[in-house]
Amino acid sequence: MKIAIASTGKELSSEMSFPFGRCQFFVVAEVEGGEVKLVKAIENTAQAQRGGAGIMASQLIGDEKVDAVVAGAFGPRAFGVLSELGVKMFIGVEGTVEENAKKLAAGELKEVASPGPMGMSPGTGGGFGGRGR
Repeated sequence: MKIAIASTGKELSSEMSFPFGRCQFFVVAEVEGGEVKLVKAIENTAQAQRGGAGIMASQLIGDEKVDAVVAGAFGPRAFGVLSELGVKMFIGVEGTVEENAKKLAAGELKEVASPGPMGMSPGTGGGFGGRGR
């Protein structure tokens, strides 16, 4: 399985990055039989954009023809583009790129069903519940 993981650095030992669209790098890896092999690291040129970072980052990922991407959160625009491209999205956990790749391969990461902050779906307690209306 070919995957991309939002990262703070270029190595498998780098920390997984929370934001998808504004991470520093994407580490592309191949995972087979529990082994994680670094394919390449891509600088996320979208991170400095004023707007549309999620869309541009999604296009970068789409060019790599990955099966899945791991990050801490996916915004609505990134979610839409990645969904259209057929790329599955998973919420990563604190730790390294390699640790997250292994957890994904083992089925231990949650697949994203809808966009939202911190990978939360609407109605999971992340909002204000209509206060002040």
